Amino acid sequence: MLILLTNDDGIQAPGLNVLRKTLSEIAEIVVVAPDRERSATGHGITVYYPIRVDEFCFIDGKERGWVVDGTPADSVKLAICALLDRPPDLVVSGINRGPNLGTDVLYSGTVSAALEGTVLGVPSLAVSLDTYESQADYSYAAAFTRELCEYLLKEGLSPDILLNINVPALPPHKIAGVKFTKLGIRRYDDVFTARKDPRGKTYFWLAGEVVDEEQDEDTDVMAVKNRFVSITPLHFDLTNYRFLRLMREKWKDFAIGLRGYEEQTGQAGKG
Repeated sequence: MLILLTNDDGIQAPGLNVLRKTLSEIAEIVVVAPDRERSATGHGITVYYPIRVDEFCFIDGKERGWVVDGTPADSVKLAICALLDRPPDLVVSGINRGPNLGTDVLYSGTVSAALEGTVLGVPSLAVSLDTYESQADYSYAAAFTRELCEYLLKEGLSPDILLNINVPALPPHKIAGVKFTKLGIRRYDDVFTARKDPRGKTYFWLAGEVVDEEQDEDTDVMAVKNRFVSITPLHFDLTNYRFLRLMREKWKDFAIGLRGYEEQTGQAGKG
């Protein structure tokens, strides 16, 4: 069994290394991760610059690794398409320092790295710990991920599914359980602070606080708030099927009118 391990906090991040050691108990681990923190890079990939890759040796010397000067999505794409000699059975991204809940997943490098796995046909997990403390304890989140990986490798997981996992930063005896959830709403009160660089040019620094909003009880946001581990299945198909059905039913006059315009202007059949 081969697990590709990556993250967006950088290859030397504590969360990744705790998870690396824990998952090595059940599988062969290959680490391909960014050379530095790449949080909030979303699903960006590098196309206009070369991507440099170097072998990376961990202190304990147990696992293979490559360090990448690109994004988290770059790391997974490179690993599966160029670096590995066979496809991994799972892609695991994390453990991220900080949660990835609700609409955070659209910005998250952690989630995007796992999503790239599903794009390439490999079932994937993104794992985050609900704390920003520099000395966070990742041991329970790593143990939970190990148990989940064992279960998935036995029971199977569709290759187009990404499981987004958020773990409360609590001792194991204070965890209320596990909930299977949908994405909630995660909104920020964004603040851009204007500053001057040494040459007198203005630059902006983004900060902000999470704004509490009413959430359904079955969202990931509420699950973690209520001390549950949240597992949310995600897919890269962003189609709004409810509205698509409405368009097909209600927008027929618009489509007919558009065809009439194309006929009048001689554009019909040229698209």
